[in-house]
Amino acid sequence: MFWTTLIGALVASAATGVALGAALGLTGMILLQVFSNGATGLAVDAIWNVFNSFTLSAVPLFILLGEILLRSGVSNRAYAAFAPVFSKVPGGLLHTNIAVCTMFGAVSGSSLSTAAAVGSVAYPEMTRRGYDKDVIVGSLAGGGTLGLLIPPSLSFLIFGALTETSIGRLFMAGIVPGLMIGAAFMAYIFVKALRQPHVAPREQGHMPLGAILRGMAQIWPLLLLILAVIGSIIGGIATPTEAAALGVVLATAISFIWGDLTLAKLREAIFHATLLFAAIGFVVLGATILAQSVSILGVPQQILNAVAGSGLDRYTILLLVVLIYLVLGCFFDGLSLMIMTLPVVFPLLVGLGYDPIWIGVMITIVIEIGQVTPPVGLNLSVLASLTDNEVSLGRVARATVPYWIIHLAAIAVLTAFPAIALFLPDLLF
Repeated sequence: MFWTTLIGALVASAATGVALGAALGLTGMILLQVFSNGATGLAVDAIWNVFNSFTLSAVPLFILLGEILLRSGVSNRAYAAFAPVFSKVPGGLLHTNIAVCTMFGAVSGSSLSTAAAVGSVAYPEMTRRGYDKDVIVGSLAGGGTLGLLIPPSLSFLIFGALTETSIGRLFMAGIVPGLMIGAAFMAYIFVKALRQPHVAPREQGHMPLGAILRGMAQIWPLLLLILAVIGSIIGGIATPTEAAALGVVLATAISFIWGDLTLAKLREAIFHATLLFAAIGFVVLGATILAQSVSILGVPQQILNAVAGSGLDRYTILLLVVLIYLVLGCFFDGLSLMIMTLPVVFPLLVGLGYDPIWIGVMITIVIEIGQVTPPVGLNLSVLASLTDNEVSLGRVARATVPYWIIHLAAIAVLTAFPAIALFLPDLLF
């Protein structure tokens, strides 16, 4: 009866075309009304507790930080600084895409902002130089996903707020896996460029080492911003919210002085950041009501007991969870999917003995895959529009398959060697 009501209410409410947050919240209210003797007032308490969380207040600030950088032209300078470094390496500017996406992800926290900011600079420049268009957008879509894993990360912030897990430890846990996946992307590009030289024309001429170093020295404002935000959290000087506020102030100053931010662009950044947080917040609201209802009814514990009695080992169950995320990632954007599933998935995996910090990294990687999975993969849509549909959504999706496979390989490696994600948090906290 419970599962019939849950699935039926979700399907019925979603079929009306209402927003995902409304569908989740309405389903939770129905469950509370029917199965908890009308205790719908508990939903209000749950919403208050989540939205009154000091940690969650960092989310709109990090969104604003990313929006400011997106509109400041800072990505142009970062791209120009990194481009000479890889000019003689097979793959050339394709490596620059990954490197700049990694750096931009370390200050924006958003996969979408990273793909849009770097893509708007890289695509026209690389097209002019004769790079294969499909390969360009594939590298940008893959590199853009690093924005969710490299701290500061919106995924880690929301995960930490909803599961009461240390944001600082989550941030530290994302660094090594993020760099590992970025290095794997570069290795794939290197091999592809060797086997198919036409996709990435080699640069002519020689760039002196001194010129390369002088170019790299110009990105010190971004390095300062990364150090201020991440360093203040690691050092225990500031909470994530305070670090995010500092980041917004520094990003604004850097973008006015070093970039081309104007008051009009700043107003636009604030407007778009407000809209994005409102969309995320509405999903959080609905998911909170649903989480409260399933928690009161003991659903996670019932699932855990059922799983324990099924005879399946913990790795098989983890594989099933990953497969479910991959399927759902075809229809929901990553953050919404995470918020929607955490009430069941998190207690299930913790109950099976998995480390909460490790779970946060794994779920983030899985929802990264959703960012490049059609038909909803947001990175794909953004990049298709950046090319003025010269590269169709289907072609972008096909070009991203190798990066999709690398993410899956990263999940397997982290499952076999969880210390890759956990040794930094254990060392510093």
